[in-house]
Amino acid sequence: MNRRSFLSATAATAAMPAPAAAPPHRVGASAVAKLQHKFAGVVAGDHQHGGIRGIETRALELAAEAVHLQSRGAASQRVRAQLYGVAAAFTSSAMWAAIDGRRFDAARRHHERASSLASMSGDQAIQFRIWSHAGTLYRHLGRPSDALAANDVARNLSIVRRDPLFGSLGHARHAAIHGTTGDGAGVRRSLGHAQEALDRADGATARPVWLEAFYGQSELDSLALAAYLALGDWAEAEAHAHRSLAALPPHMHRSRAIATARLARAQLGQGDLSPAVSTAMNIPQGAQRHPRVSGMLGAFGARLRECAPHSPHTRMWTEHQREALA
Repeated sequence: MNRRSFLSATAATAAMPAPAAAPPHRVGASAVAKLQHKFAGVVAGDHQHGGIRGIETRALELAAEAVHLQSRGAASQRVRAQLYGVAAAFTSSAMWAAIDGRRFDAARRHHERASSLASMSGDQAIQFRIWSHAGTLYRHLGRPSDALAANDVARNLSIVRRDPLFGSLGHARHAAIHGTTGDGAGVRRSLGHAQEALDRADGATARPVWLEAFYGQSELDSLALAAYLALGDWAEAEAHAHRSLAALPPHMHRSRAIATARLARAQLGQGDLSPAVSTAMNIPQGAQRHPRVSGMLGAFGARLRECAPHSPHTRMWTEHQREALA
């Protein structure tokens, strides 16, 4: 090609319009809605199975999916905040599964990630969940001062002043922490505030699925049960156990097993060996393998053998456990 022809061809090419750029991928509210639907499934799985690793792993995978959507295309500021919020929600479920499964180091890591994501979301409801879980984590770790401080972060959020149901849960979990310190007055004061706030809460108010799925009178009584057990007030603990179990929705298998194990301990504390062993034996074998339930029943058996080593009830329980764990 000679120089004149080359210049003419180049000029013609330059004059041609550039191909239109493909429009950027748009991440919208429908993507958030799909993730929120998956989150409801994670919450339902937790109530059925408790702190198994599968729930923890699935929740972390979905959290990563929510974060990945941030880099896939354009989104409004509102949608980006919602994506961070749902990622925080999934991570908080992984945190709870780790707490429930007694994997406390993992729970601490999940808490750090979840609180960071929640801060970017601006969602106070999920911030409440994360810090309330942190209070429970430190309670199980035997660090009541840290537990009270973490739970106070949740209780001082403005959403607590706007919605009494959040306030009720915060007070009820505070009561459980006070129980571990032997503070009976603190337990009764916090439970009184929790009940008053629960009674004021408007049942028609729309709330996050994680809160609606578990918190109500049954859970308040379950936390009261934990508090009075820690205090060694066996009769009061038993009363709350019966109230909690009577109001507990049927799908909450893990919660039922935990409340039943605590009821057995309250009965044993009062010297009622036959009802205590019967109650403990009513926990399904599958539920007995849950880490928290297993630990409770181990402590129950140890106390039973200590206070009545030669009782036929003790032999019955020992044989039952041997068969259940075989």
